[in-house]
Amino acid sequence: MAPMVMKDTISNKLQEAFTPESLQVVDESHLHEGHAGHRPSGETHFRVYIVSAAFKGKSRVDRHRMINSALAAELSGSVHALAIHAQAPGEGGT
Repeated sequence: MAPMVMKDTISNKLQEAFTPESLQVVDESHLHEGHAGHRPSGETHFRVYIVSAAFKGKSRVDRHRMINSALAAELSGSVHALAIHAQAPGEGGT
């Protein structure tokens, strides 16, 4: 069995923590070559788009804290940067 890639780990943890209506995790590591935290092996910079009822009534900061908490191990390890777009169902924008 192949080792799980970080994108899958992030997706699985967010799925378990927030049961989202939609979730997209994008590995943007290739866009950060030569920047701080980049490694040739990649898997350092990610962007998350998530829609979950868990975010209803929460501020943007609270939503980010919730996600950062769910991914604490990854953020303290190999993930250098995480861009977050978190919404509750029915909210517009990206």
